[in-house]
Amino acid sequence: MAKSVKRCEWHGTDPLYVTYHDKVWGVPEYDSKALFAKLTLDGAQAGLSWITILRKEQNYFDAFDGLDPFIIAKYDDDKFDELIQNAGIIRNKLKIKSTITNAQHFVRMHEEGIDFSTFLWSFVGGKPRINKYKSLKDIPAYTEQSDAMSKALKKEGFKFVGSTICYAFMQAVGMVNDHVTSCFRWKEVQQ
Repeated sequence: MAKSVKRCEWHGTDPLYVTYHDKVWGVPEYDSKALFAKLTLDGAQAGLSWITILRKEQNYFDAFDGLDPFIIAKYDDDKFDELIQNAGIIRNKLKIKSTITNAQHFVRMHEEGIDFSTFLWSFVGGKPRINKYKSLKDIPAYTEQSDAMSKALKKEGFKFVGSTICYAFMQAVGMVNDHVTSCFRWKEVQQ
């Protein structure tokens, strides 16, 4: 009989969600473009369930040129109109506009010599914070660090970067390890 694997309970039984939990969530990511892509997806998720975005993730990469901020920053009104008609993504005008605006600010920061990864990781001192939560109810929706990240991103001109979105982002990209301590991934993502 196979030994059952202990996991966090937030993902349910959907195979896509389980794979995301087991392979992606909480793994430290330092690539600036990958961080931009993840922040974009977290912003698109505002008001929706994460599984909705997870199911549309590839559509986002296809519709937004690989979620490359250097390409997105040059989008014009015709591209915006094309995106608003794309049923494969969340067709919310404000969310689509924010993706373009955020890409423009990403590029501006790059041109000013600000590395996006270093900027974001500075809110946790450049390395993952290892939390020791025993259950989901112990995990906060936002923290002092996500408040600071949100405020700094907004100051740079970014949209859809509230503190709760920033904390979900921080969890997803491994800035914080919020796998519960009984989950098999809690130790693995620390490797």
